[in-house]
Amino acid sequence: MIYPFSALVGQPRLKQALLLCAVDPGIGGVLVRGDKGTAKSTAVRGLSAVMPPILRVAGSLFNCLPNEPLDACQACQQPNWQTEEVAVPFVNLPLGATEDRVLGSLDLEGVLVERKKKLQPGLLASAHQGILYIDEVNLLADHLIDSLLDVAAMGVNTVQRDGLSVNHPARFMLIGTMNPEEGNLRPQFLDRFGLVVDVTAPRDAAERTEVVRRRIAFEADPVLFVNQWDNEQKAIARQIQQARQLLPEVRMTDGLLTFISQLCTQLNVASLRADIVLYKTALTLVALAGRTDVTADDIRQAAELALPHRHRKKPAEENRQFENQLDELQPPSDAPHQPQPKKNNDQSETAPQSPNGNSSQSDESSRDESQQEQVFGVLPVLSTPSLVTETNVSQQPTVTGRRNPVTNAPRGSFVRAVPDQRPTDLAVSATLQSAIHRGDDEWKITRDDLHQSVRVGKTGNLILFVVDASGSMAASRRMEAVKGSVVSLLTDAYQHRDRVGVIAFRGVESQLLLAPTRDIEQAEQALQNLPTGGRTPLPHALQMTAELVESLQKSDKRQPFVVILSDGKANVPLPGGGDAWQQTIRLANQLRDQSLSTLVIDTDTDYLRLGRARELAQALGAECVALDDLTADTITKTVSSRLNL
Repeated sequence: MIYPFSALVGQPRLKQALLLCAVDPGIGGVLVRGDKGTAKSTAVRGLSAVMPPILRVAGSLFNCLPNEPLDACQACQQPNWQTEEVAVPFVNLPLGATEDRVLGSLDLEGVLVERKKKLQPGLLASAHQGILYIDEVNLLADHLIDSLLDVAAMGVNTVQRDGLSVNHPARFMLIGTMNPEEGNLRPQFLDRFGLVVDVTAPRDAAERTEVVRRRIAFEADPVLFVNQWDNEQKAIARQIQQARQLLPEVRMTDGLLTFISQLCTQLNVASLRADIVLYKTALTLVALAGRTDVTADDIRQAAELALPHRHRKKPAEENRQFENQLDELQPPSDAPHQPQPKKNNDQSETAPQSPNGNSSQSDESSRDESQQEQVFGVLPVLSTPSLVTETNVSQQPTVTGRRNPVTNAPRGSFVRAVPDQRPTDLAVSATLQSAIHRGDDEWKITRDDLHQSVRVGKTGNLILFVVDASGSMAASRRMEAVKGSVVSLLTDAYQHRDRVGVIAFRGVESQLLLAPTRDIEQAEQALQNLPTGGRTPLPHALQMTAELVESLQKSDKRQPFVVILSDGKANVPLPGGGDAWQQTIRLANQLRDQSLSTLVIDTDTDYLRLGRARELAQALGAECVALDDLTADTITKTVSSRLNL
């Protein structure tokens, strides 16, 4: 049995975000971020039990609406089809799901029995009109993310494979849960979630005790526990239904619509989807509270859910709280304002708020002014273009760019099938079709019918900065430039699946300042205190680079790209002594033998330049670039141009 949504202790913002999407699925779903054991999955699963049922064609595997019959749906093609009310579909998308299972595939039974091609619906068809839930969404395979981006943007799933070409509606509430410690989402996918909630375990001992008490009671007798919360469950269901009916009547003044745009621009929000989501969320908040007039406070409350994951920090704002910034932004003078009850994030909510609990209205002067302005109602669901970016890369050791396909990826996207008598990844439908097309009355599969699946995978680069931090006049400036470039490249790395690391060398050894990562916050913390000064242990840095790359290549298929910023003036040998420069050349030759893609940025600023950086580049088989203006921007542009970003 499902743990009752109304029995959840605390987490008011999480419950509010889920209820908002239950009232208006057009908001775009919720991403729930937090540590393990914070009731993320429990809350999401409990939501489906309090949502109103859906109406569909009876028996439809596509959950077809009566006014949207589908040619590919057998139920819709029946001459006297009926309608039925069923519980809201709750579809769990496993991390290891294949593309065929998610999008749909050829119906093998139809091929074998009826000798014709039909679509076997996938998980997206089952999720139509319901909830598509992805636990640990940040670990989802790239090719599945790309497919979801297309479908979430258009509300339609297109299946074109094995001679099939089928479109079917796939409008669902996308809900994902994740632990931020295990990695982040690409910006395109993150922006697709309408709302984001960060949850933590309760700090109050009494609240934690109540959580444990209820959980023990549920596990001891689930039926009894669910029955005890039946009235509260029904109250939440009524609240959702009443809010849906009230939503078309909710109005927002022109001044408040301007306030939404001001919030998004002043908080450096690039996506225009943010303005639309913020608008819809504010209207839904009002409907859920049983009111019809949006106030500035409603917009502020909606912004706390709709903008944090779209907010771009400026350097001077890195340590400022997002909600403090909201408080500093003032609505237009003509915008209605309604005092809201003080929020208590630690308050335990054991029963739903009455739909009519917040029925106070704006004062008469605000109402008179709002009547002179244009008002806006509920927006229709918009179709926006896909944001999918092609990031295919070659498996060749040279850096030829990301857009070359890897056609032997074990978990990539299926593109075609080719005859192969010894396939390693059998293309079942193509194999069956080959046997059927021979036209024999009694057919059987032979080795000549076997086909191999060809899949296109995607990978990124492993960008490793090796930075001279020895005691020169420009060392501090050089490290600051590298820090800025790392942050800039990591911003791009989310969508390209790149990882960026930093090795700094100074004194008598090198140091791994930043292990390869895609986490901007982790990079900023690791590079916060940049060490400089001392001598130049360049051989030690090259040795660490070779060892690190060799270790990473065993578990990471990303293409390594090493960027060395140095003047090449090595003066500290490896432990045991020797000539530092000769050791540098020897280790550079070893790196060259590893077929690494390498770039040397010459940082020599002396009047008489020895050209050691250029000699180092020759030993590495690398390009050498001298930058007169060594800044984060010039480094980023130089690296990006070599990676064809």
